[in-house]
Amino acid sequence: MRVVLAEDQYLLRDGLSRLLEAHGMEICAAVDTGTELLKALREEQPDVAVVDIRLPPTFTDEGLQAALAARRERPELPVLILSQHVEQLYARELLADGRGGVGYLLKDRVFAARQFVDSLRQVAGGGTAMDPEVIAKLLAANARDEPLGRLTPREMDVLAGMAEGRSNAAIARVLSLSEGAVSKYTTSIFAKLDLAESNDDNRRVRAVLAYLNGTAGLG
Repeated sequence: MRVVLAEDQYLLRDGLSRLLEAHGMEICAAVDTGTELLKALREEQPDVAVVDIRLPPTFTDEGLQAALAARRERPELPVLILSQHVEQLYARELLADGRGGVGYLLKDRVFAARQFVDSLRQVAGGGTAMDPEVIAKLLAANARDEPLGRLTPREMDVLAGMAEGRSNAAIARVLSLSEGAVSKYTTSIFAKLDLAESNDDNRRVRAVLAYLNGTAGLG
């Protein structure tokens, strides 16, 4: 898997590069500005991008804007945001196109190499990998929105697990449910969010995006 990495802190950038290479990935570019990131994404056509939102020169949203520009040119480009803070507005921007292949992790809450690598692979495969704190921020704003308001508290718990990139089996373990019960909840969630029958993985991603972006029926 080919990765473009954008991080302004040298030690973190170098450490991430070494970590990903140790897990069999190729770092085709490791950059520290938004301008260099967009250039690398265009030239290298990576399988996935790992991006810090705030990059030089202004340390506002250069990383995010470069990733969004690249996704407009190549909509299927998977992007994993790795940030120090929960930026609700930026998370919404990333999710706004209704496509999969997105993730948002907080730097100080990544506790193991396997956790990070698994999240990156999840995003690269077209799924989602969202930190629970990011989910909580978005949920607080979306909880009363229709048709999200149709979901029961348990269904919201299951959908939150999907957003973190968990399988039905993993959600069942966390919520102390049977895998069959989780499957029934997911079927109910799809129906309440007006998500028509389609490829299961695609519908799962669309349900997550509806949940995180406060929308539904994402096509």
